[in-house]
Amino acid sequence: MTALYKRQTLQRLAACALLAGSAVLLGACSESKASFSSVDITGADYAKGFELTDHNGKVRHLTDFNGKVVLMFFGYTQCPDVCPTTMTEMLEIKKALGADGERLQVLFVTVDPERDTPALLKAYMENFDPSFLALRTTAEKLVELAKDYKIYYKKAEGKTPTSYSMDHSAGSYLYDPKGQLRLFTRYGSPKEALTKDIQTLLQGA
Repeated sequence: MTALYKRQTLQRLAACALLAGSAVLLGACSESKASFSSVDITGADYAKGFELTDHNGKVRHLTDFNGKVVLMFFGYTQCPDVCPTTMTEMLEIKKALGADGERLQVLFVTVDPERDTPALLKAYMENFDPSFLALRTTAEKLVELAKDYKIYYKKAEGKTPTSYSMDHSAGSYLYDPKGQLRLFTRYGSPKEALTKDIQTLLQGA
């Protein structure tokens, strides 16, 4: 999965560079005034919003979180490494932000709706922070969501029908307090750099 993720990231950056050089599609990867450690995708024409159900059964939209920086990550509860590591780091970042931590909304979108029930997702989020929200949709709608968000996921069969794992993209998207898609942060990026990027977005950059 690591090699696949690196290849996807390089492809994504190459595509962004090509778009930036096109007079027709110039706005797709436009530069913002602020300087970020994460990949700046301000002006991207994808991942502009969603309609998903949270682990409490409430239908959620991106506009529900106006005024906050939203970090959106795709994973699943039985993920052995990337997912719990990412959620743990987000909890540490939220604490590092101090009072501003209340203006950070972490969203965990499951790529395994077959096993990730609302109850399981709720318990999983509470292991990290009660304010973190898990979101889900049907398997059919997840296909379209993944296309819109340019993320990869695929079932890897296990020894039994229910012991499969999920290969999936490991980065996260960040929206600013106005609900605009701004950044893509790679898995494994330094927490300090991501914390600074979030602070910059909270300051209105």
